[in-house]
Amino acid sequence: MTASLFFSCVVNFLLGGVLGAMGGLFGIGGGLIAIPVLGYLYGMDQQLAQGTALVMIVPNVVIAFWRYKQRNRIEWSAAAMMCGPAVVATYFSARLATVMDARKLHFCFALFMGLLALYYLWTLLRGKREMQTSLRLGRRYIPLVGLSAGASAGFFSVGGAIVAVPLLTAFFGATQTAAQGLGLAMVTPGTLVALWTYAHAGHVDWTVGIPMALGGVLSISWGVALAHHLPERRLRVLFCGALLLLSLWMMIAG
Repeated sequence: MTASLFFSCVVNFLLGGVLGAMGGLFGIGGGLIAIPVLGYLYGMDQQLAQGTALVMIVPNVVIAFWRYKQRNRIEWSAAAMMCGPAVVATYFSARLATVMDARKLHFCFALFMGLLALYYLWTLLRGKREMQTSLRLGRRYIPLVGLSAGASAGFFSVGGAIVAVPLLTAFFGATQTAAQGLGLAMVTPGTLVALWTYAHAGHVDWTVGIPMALGGVLSISWGVALAHHLPERRLRVLFCGALLLLSLWMMIAG
């Protein structure tokens, strides 16, 4: 390994560590922030940035699912009803993302990031809702959650669980814990499908993605631990504001 390649690996490892810690600290943000960062630092187009970010996202999702499964019960029948549609939607939306104009995808991602920031800012400012225990919609509609979340995960490389959790709590009366478990069970195979689809289309830089993934895996737990010692609500509000500014910057500069 040459000195320049070694230095590049170290830089990417440290970058992944920072992004992984952010993901653990804020609950969202590791993969979401990685995509514009890769575009800015490495001049990657939108597809390459999303595909490379998936290399970091996949192990984090798998580890999060494994840890959640150890401590919580997952309703596997509901997860299976979402997982199939999610995988199909992820594949086709990822195929669409890999062939569309990079500038259009860039704008769509910036818009998605801005809307997501507004949603989380709204939920934080209005406070927690009282948990619902009864389903508002019948279980036969749960596959639609998988379709929606899978489409987001494939098209933007991120957002599968972010989309699924509020849908499950708002329309199906699931508790936050149950919704997170179902979201992770659904997103894990879909994320692998998304990575394969982007890699098959040649939109993954493994030399950047693998060191970032290693750094993220080692640091995400630090971010989670730090979140328990800091004013998390205020940090999340500031983080949502930063996402909004980043979204506007991407729209203007893109």
